[in-house]
Amino acid sequence: MPEVMTAQTQFLKKTPLVQERKYKCEYCARAFSRSEHRSRHERSHTKERPFKCLKCRSTFVRRDLLLRHDRTVHAKDGGIPLHSEVKRRSTKNSSTAGPSKPTIAIEPAIEQLDGNSNDGLVDMETAAVLMTELHQAAAAAMVDHQEQMLLQEKSRRSMSSEFDPSMPYTPGAIPVQNMSTWDPPTPSSSTGPDLPRSSEPQDWNASTLQLPSGHPTSMERSFSAEPPRSYAASPNPYFAGFASPSGLPTHSTPPPTPPAVETDHERNMILDNIREIDAERAVLDRFRLPSKSGLNRYLTAYFNLFHHHLPFLHMATFKPGSIAPPLLLAVLSVGALYTFEKEQAYTLHLSSKVLVNNFLHRNQEFSSLNCPLWTTQTLLLNMVFASWSGDAKGVEWACSIKGLLANMVAGGRYELQQRIENRGDRLPTRDEWIVDEGSKRTYFAVYIFFGLLTLTFNYTPAISYNEFDAISLPCSETLWNSPVTDDQYWREAYINEPTPAFNEAHSRLFKGDTPQYSAFAARVMINTLFLEVWSVKRSPEIVEAVVSEYRGKLSAALDTWHRSLDSCTTETMIVPLTAPQKGHPLVFNALAMYRATAARLEVDFVSIQKALRDHIPEEVAAGMTSATEGFSRSESMTKVIQLCFECFQIPALMGIRWVARTSALNWSVEHPLCGFDLMLILSLWLYKLEDEMETIPPTGEERHMLEKIRSLFDDDSVELYGSRLSAAVARIWGGMVDEVVVWGVTSLLGESFKFHSHTLALNDDAGLTLSSSASSPSSSPEMDEDMESELE
Repeated sequence: MPEVMTAQTQFLKKTPLVQERKYKCEYCARAFSRSEHRSRHERSHTKERPFKCLKCRSTFVRRDLLLRHDRTVHAKDGGIPLHSEVKRRSTKNSSTAGPSKPTIAIEPAIEQLDGNSNDGLVDMETAAVLMTELHQAAAAAMVDHQEQMLLQEKSRRSMSSEFDPSMPYTPGAIPVQNMSTWDPPTPSSSTGPDLPRSSEPQDWNASTLQLPSGHPTSMERSFSAEPPRSYAASPNPYFAGFASPSGLPTHSTPPPTPPAVETDHERNMILDNIREIDAERAVLDRFRLPSKSGLNRYLTAYFNLFHHHLPFLHMATFKPGSIAPPLLLAVLSVGALYTFEKEQAYTLHLSSKVLVNNFLHRNQEFSSLNCPLWTTQTLLLNMVFASWSGDAKGVEWACSIKGLLANMVAGGRYELQQRIENRGDRLPTRDEWIVDEGSKRTYFAVYIFFGLLTLTFNYTPAISYNEFDAISLPCSETLWNSPVTDDQYWREAYINEPTPAFNEAHSRLFKGDTPQYSAFAARVMINTLFLEVWSVKRSPEIVEAVVSEYRGKLSAALDTWHRSLDSCTTETMIVPLTAPQKGHPLVFNALAMYRATAARLEVDFVSIQKALRDHIPEEVAAGMTSATEGFSRSESMTKVIQLCFECFQIPALMGIRWVARTSALNWSVEHPLCGFDLMLILSLWLYKLEDEMETIPPTGEERHMLEKIRSLFDDDSVELYGSRLSAAVARIWGGMVDEVVVWGVTSLLGESFKFHSHTLALNDDAGLTLSSSASSPSSSPEMDEDMESELE
């Protein structure tokens, strides 16, 4: 043993963690490994700001900050080319020989900058959205150009084929309307006859989804829409984006066009529906329905940015003029959050809550067995809104009614099983299948949401992991959103779709037999494994030997689940969101839950989860820092750190700034929720390693992991955090998750990490220099300015 320790000590001396810092500051004891970093630091003493803006009086410490200032504040003065400049360049390029190059339409972005700016200043939310739009426009322009060249080549080759050249032929993906992440053009501006409307009053007491007739299908709408767009996933080539499994756009299918309020008459129908259900006049006297353009903006935001993360609604049959008003208002409230119109979002949310609560109290004849499905869906969205709002009272309200929602799900499950049994061997019709699949997806969505409540706040799950039994898992998103109207074609796709029963898939995971199911089903099953882990960790009456054996089985089941992702049903539907891997965003979300579940097998911060319920960042941070006392290093912990590293590596390779400004609109709230545990574990592990470096040198595996983490940073970025890598990781993660806020809970998580980082930086026991003028990470100018260059 002494020989091993001596060898490790010699290895430590030969491979220092920090490069030699030979450039010393003239004003304090700080030292740096590069002279330019010393010069940058010394300006914090001299207050020198050598980089001056030529368009205003602003000065900056670094040149890159000046360039960023020019690109944002002075965008219309030259930071971004003006539309006339783009036209001049395009005219010049068009006169040259050779194929035309793709152009990016940035005029809408420029107009939005002009419309939202105040003396040249742009708020962070608008900047984030514009950055996402410009990125998607650039990627779309490149892909459209490539598709155009391929089509020209295909057209040239097909002149002598069996196709008649005089016949119109449209290869490739079905055209779909361009979906913008910010204030898109309303569908009402499109040409075409008004859709027929039903004059019959709506039956809000119906126990099934209403399927309006007489409306054109999503397939018919898409053929009259704009040309197709392709969506890029990441500016970093390390990651691949959403694509068809074959890699060819001709095999991809667009999602249905988001529902829209087509005419003023349809908006009036919505108002009439609200009057009809609001018997107590609790809403109409104090509520104003948004304009037609506002309604369409919120609908587009919901179905483009939120729906794909929890896809329980059926877009093709979701008609705003005929859907239950409480459900419509709940959808609009979430959509308003994604357009950063928080006051309108809360107004819509409260109105939805009042309407559905009054409806349930007024109709006492409803029980869990005959309650309309839309009431379950409305309560789910209202609870999602309240739980992630960042308000402790919202979480308290959501938990007060989770028992009601669980009962409604139990009754709905029973009714669903009865319908399936009564059908016998007969295959369902398409309309029957939409009702059954929509019900099933709603119940599984509630199940997933309850799992996230347990993960975040340690609330006992209202639906246990073994309640779904023989109910089949959800189908693929491609089939669920299939616009095919040919019943025979749909029937064949339905028969060939692998949808194993819940208990069958669960059993195969524990047997090591990889099941085949959809992306949504994968998300359901990882939620099941998480709840089983939670149950084992909360069962003190079970003897330790049994717990250890079951933990081993759970670990093996998690490995089998991870392998099953390779066998997931192929998803060919293009989703207009950005994420760092191929496939549907549900897979990306499921992987986040997988890492959190695997980590919970080893570490469980119960007291911190309970502290999150009060939504006080200082108290949460105090619990985070005190967790260092019971935290220990081990071989099993090093394996967990690999998962934590993967969580941190994703934004690091994509770009912390880019992820901070775009992930709120593109990624699910599950990522900051699941990342909370992982980043806390990582910061505590690094802190322990830093404190015990001399007394308990790191093992080979620990050193390898430490070097992998350290490689994500530049040489001197850790100096900003009291030379603590643990503090740097915590501060960067906290700053990333709360920069652009859609869901208020991310601000709570971000602020907690910032306080935690500050405490770690102050507790500098490693003998390294700490500035005597240390201030809060949230208020340190030097920290804020250097956030741009923190990661390579």
